[in-house]
Amino acid sequence: MIDSEGYRANVGIILCNQADQLFWARRIGEDAWQFPQGGIQSNESPEQALFRELNEEVGLQPDDVQVVGCTQGWLRYDIPKRFLRRHIKPVCIGQKQLWYLLRLVGDEQRVYLNNTKTPEFDRWRWVNYWLPVKEVVPFKRQVYRQALEELAPLLQLVGGSQQLAGCVKHR
Repeated sequence: MIDSEGYRANVGIILCNQADQLFWARRIGEDAWQFPQGGIQSNESPEQALFRELNEEVGLQPDDVQVVGCTQGWLRYDIPKRFLRRHIKPVCIGQKQLWYLLRLVGDEQRVYLNNTKTPEFDRWRWVNYWLPVKEVVPFKRQVYRQALEELAPLLQLVGGSQQLAGCVKHR
């Protein structure tokens, strides 16, 4: 879904382990690392997109994670002009994202990057909480910083609930 301003609605997934390290994945065929993310389809809520993307890109099911929280609003970044696909209408000039912080409660052996015909990633690793801000492609850095800063305090408040407590319902 691309809005009237040219931004594609998207969910970002920050997955942490019990040591508060973050899941960091390398895009296939590139030396580019990022968090899992993906578009919200017109027939689904952001929460449905979250779990679909988690399964498609990481191979995990809802029971494998605990939802810790999400950003309270959309975070946006612009795609550099050289990457814009002007031949596709409407033109997408960037992403507007809701970011979700998840904790892996299942076995990390369940991570499976080849869950679709066109996998996004070929490698993954656990990294320090703030490393992604330094390693992600430059045009995504501000959004990563904003998401990590907003969600960091929630790691100390983790309870046993899998509900989307504190997450605003977005459309």
